Amino acid sequence: MNTSNLPSSSWLNAPAHAAWRLAEAQRLLAFAKAAKLPDGFGNLDAEGRLAPGACAETMNTARMTHCFALAHLQGMPGCLDYVAHGVAALRGAMQDASYGGWFAHPGGHDDSGKAAYLHAFVALAASSAVVAGAVDAPALLADAIQVIEAHFWSEEEGALRETFSRAWQLPEPYRGANSNMHATEAFLALADVTGNSLWLKRALRIAERIIHTHAAANGYRVIEHFDALWQPLPHYNIEHPADHFRPYGTTPGHALEWARLLLHLEASLDRAGLQAPQWLADSARALFDTACQQAWKVDGAPGYVYTLDWAGQPVVHARLHWVHAEACAAAAALLQRTGEAHYEQWYRNGWDFIASHFIDTHGGSWHHELDATNQPAGTIWPGKPDLYHAYQALLLPGLPLASSLASNLAANVTRR
Repeated sequence: MNTSNLPSSSWLNAPAHAAWRLAEAQRLLAFAKAAKLPDGFGNLDAEGRLAPGACAETMNTARMTHCFALAHLQGMPGCLDYVAHGVAALRGAMQDASYGGWFAHPGGHDDSGKAAYLHAFVALAASSAVVAGAVDAPALLADAIQVIEAHFWSEEEGALRETFSRAWQLPEPYRGANSNMHATEAFLALADVTGNSLWLKRALRIAERIIHTHAAANGYRVIEHFDALWQPLPHYNIEHPADHFRPYGTTPGHALEWARLLLHLEASLDRAGLQAPQWLADSARALFDTACQQAWKVDGAPGYVYTLDWAGQPVVHARLHWVHAEACAAAAALLQRTGEAHYEQWYRNGWDFIASHFIDTHGGSWHHELDATNQPAGTIWPGKPDLYHAYQALLLPGLPLASSLASNLAANVTRR
């Protein structure tokens, strides 16, 4: 990690803070291991149990595989077996042997569609598993890259297409910022694992469209929904405002996540000897600052609300754990990049809030959702199925901005 910009008093320099993050990450890992099923990983309830008859899900399996790969690279014994289990599941009944790509659930012949969001996580999981040394991970990675190249990546648009039917027909006349955001994350990892800077150039093209073109023209509020010609759809899902993946309005948590990813992209481009435009850092600042100004304590209680309308008023007041995890990770990235004191304050503020409200010392893991009064809730995200956001937020502050997480951890072990 580059500490040249950091004030000596920064929590990022504090051994006790690093030890706290590591201990919390280990606690999350121990809880998440109960999600293992014969055909992948399932969703845990608030007490860390699988429901009777629980089924594996491809998204959760991909995310868990990625996280256990990171844990193995940290030196956590026993985690490589969980990586291998996830890789086997993703190469088994979750993979469509007839048409390629991945089902949302093992053997999912209900033709629920092939979604870019899901496939971005499969690519991320495969890349991390390769770095971790899982035996069958290179084959999984090759399959994931082939599917992205053949079906999702649009060279003309410089972004991912969204969803297809099972046989890669009936493309959805929709484009989403969320799937392309996670594609940006996956492409940073693919660039490291393959050594091919093409993935960095593609990540930059996505960021140019979503952030430099649309968000910048919208006061650095991320526009989430577009038609097939990339025309904004400001009223999309107005009747379903609390959707898990496509909520109405603007999602401040995604602005925070984008802020971090732009700094990773800037650092990765620089590391590869490619030009990193100034707008990457400028946009990262603007996205973070705007999200904090508009979403933190906007309804009177501390915490970031889930969504805002286009007038800046809260729509869904719930506080989601992933939003606050991303706020901490983004503040750490901006602190590393700039050394500015207000990012240190936001970083400390974020962890203080998480420690006081989200960390569940009784039931384990983190509450995934709080209501408007910061009491545990489960309207949008029942249970505790997600390891990915919290675990990454605990690792990222101790690492350089480049390269991607798995490669970074592997290099960090080598440096020591």
